[in-house]
Amino acid sequence: MRERWTWRGAFVVAAIGSAVGLGNIWRFPYVVYNSGGGAFLIPFLVALLTAGIPLMMLEFTLGKRFAGAAPLAMKRAGRAFEFVGWWAVFAGFGIITYYAAILAWSLRYLWGAFTLEWGADAGTYLYDKVLQLMPVLNAGAYGSLFGISTPLIAGFILSWLAIFFIVYSGIKGVGKVVMITMPLPFILIIILMIRGITLPGAAAGLNFYLKPNFAALANYQVWLAAYGQVFFSLSLAMGILIAYASYLPKDADISNNSLMTTSMDALTAFIAGIAVFSTTGYMAAQLGVPVQDAVASGPGLAFVAFPEAINMMPFAPALIGVIFFITIFTLGIDSAFSLTEGVVAAVMDKFNLSRKFTSILISGLAFLVGLVFISRGGLLWLDQVDYFLNNFVLVLVGLLTCLVIGWGYGAHKIREHINEVSEIKIGIWFDICIKFITPIILIILLVLNLRERILAPYEGYPAFMQIIGGWGMLAVIIILGIVFMFIKTKETPQDEEGEV
Repeated sequence: MRERWTWRGAFVVAAIGSAVGLGNIWRFPYVVYNSGGGAFLIPFLVALLTAGIPLMMLEFTLGKRFAGAAPLAMKRAGRAFEFVGWWAVFAGFGIITYYAAILAWSLRYLWGAFTLEWGADAGTYLYDKVLQLMPVLNAGAYGSLFGISTPLIAGFILSWLAIFFIVYSGIKGVGKVVMITMPLPFILIIILMIRGITLPGAAAGLNFYLKPNFAALANYQVWLAAYGQVFFSLSLAMGILIAYASYLPKDADISNNSLMTTSMDALTAFIAGIAVFSTTGYMAAQLGVPVQDAVASGPGLAFVAFPEAINMMPFAPALIGVIFFITIFTLGIDSAFSLTEGVVAAVMDKFNLSRKFTSILISGLAFLVGLVFISRGGLLWLDQVDYFLNNFVLVLVGLLTCLVIGWGYGAHKIREHINEVSEIKIGIWFDICIKFITPIILIILLVLNLRERILAPYEGYPAFMQIIGGWGMLAVIIILGIVFMFIKTKETPQDEEGEV
């Protein structure tokens, strides 16, 4: 028999944990600032209603109704659709390999936070001491690995041990772990927010974050940014949500679970924005520069700008540093073991392997590949792989999921099943979103991304990096997805549970 969540709350918390990740704290605030401030919340909510919630309902329904991870669920919806599920799984595997590297960074910084080890120059600390990237940059050897960055080895091993044992413990073990790892970062973000808004200069930072620029709403790129943020923030098209939903009982509510997950993700992102920009405002005031000059996103925010802001804290800076990097780690670990579970569940379904063996296999492979990202040139490879996975593979998987399910299987069938088991009934708007609105937006995103890359290589990286970590990787994922579709699935008694 297929494993089951011990209670509904465990599934909801796990789904929220997979959705709420590093993007909430280091991407969302910057996107808001860069896309009209408070006015951005309008297209963000529209995107949430027309893409985020419908796609999450779709993925939850696929997993629950067909009792399988992404490939098996897609296969049961239509035999020719299995490859789409494998593309999602392989994308998830790729993301796991570098997510563990980021967890290693956060553990290294957590250790250093007790003594504010980064000192006055957090940038040099990150790129020279922690990542040991400077020899690569100084030599102009983009793409070279230059050996392993020794400060990251221990954190990388510890991160993978944590991910492995959580996934190895099964869905019941995951349910117990997420009851700690999901609420904890939310509580810590609230603490950081409260500390941030009490700092001098916080008002100026919040003004930059939330001041509405309604003229920006006339810019189509702002709307595309909103859809992109919603799509990537909710862990859609990675196989995670389908795998988690496959462990639900047959009468589990879909619409309530989807609304709770999307609402908590959006709320966490918004609160994280307050914490980030109030602290950024304080930092700008201390440096005597405009707030926009202190704004950063991505690793630059978490590992450079925030440590520098922590240095300036008037009270208990080390404590704030410890809290911040525990937050970064817990945000990342939930997403990491959720991604791993998505891959493990898919392989178990396909080859009828034990959880023990599959957990060892997938964790071991991902660990070995991930060594690339803790090499001294690892940040450059991470940047490249992350860009291509997020902007091409995930967009393509989301698009095909909408098309093959919306038009091939039938969006109305998904809607009818949701209404059969859910308290909150959904109407024809669901079909319209899945069949028309979301695919159109994703096609536009895909075309624009392709156009950008045809005109110029990403970040000017050399051709061989573009081939190995970019176009070549995409080709491998596409080919493997099709190959795996033609491998015969080893049927088990639990296969009878899924509707076909």
